[in-house]
Amino acid sequence: MQIFFLLFYEFFKAGLFAIGGGLATLPFLYEMAEKYTWFDVEILSDMIAISESTPGPLGVNMATYAGYNCGHQAGGFLGGLLGALVATVGLILPSIIIIIIVANFLKKFQENKLVNDAFYTLRPAVTALIAAACFSILQVALLNLPGFQASGNLLTLFNLPAILLFAVLFFAMRMWKKLHPIVFIAVAAVMGILLRL
Repeated sequence: MQIFFLLFYEFFKAGLFAIGGGLATLPFLYEMAEKYTWFDVEILSDMIAISESTPGPLGVNMATYAGYNCGHQAGGFLGGLLGALVATVGLILPSIIIIIIVANFLKKFQENKLVNDAFYTLRPAVTALIAAACFSILQVALLNLPGFQASGNLLTLFNLPAILLFAVLFFAMRMWKKLHPIVFIAVAAVMGILLRL
């Protein structure tokens, strides 16, 4: 039972302080990956890819996955469902509470210069959190640190097929801006299957 309280606490904390949406939860998720065995950085990278290509915010998808995985280990199938529910509720509960409070005082907040200034200064902080998380994702996706550490060969450091795919899709997105992002996600998925990235 203690594991469910821990799940709730960790994801409540992430939901409370991750200002800026799903990607802002990444630093909290990386911290959890280092502290607990619920998921590791590689699974987190896969979940980012899945969450970005399917409906649902990253934080909620990750909370549901981690809660199910952890609860399943603690108490079978029903524990897995309970763990998923506890972690997901823990993540979204702070937003619900804050939205209810803000909705009651919305008119006062809209005109308050201090509140507007606070939100204005939060933007760079949220941008920095997302940029740090993106850097971590790029490391996992484009570099092969374990291979480099094992061999010491600089050529094994770079995942060349993944870098090539990244560059091609990056420039394709710049050239065909009117295409829906799902087209590029689908192309990346097919290429990943074909190239076994």
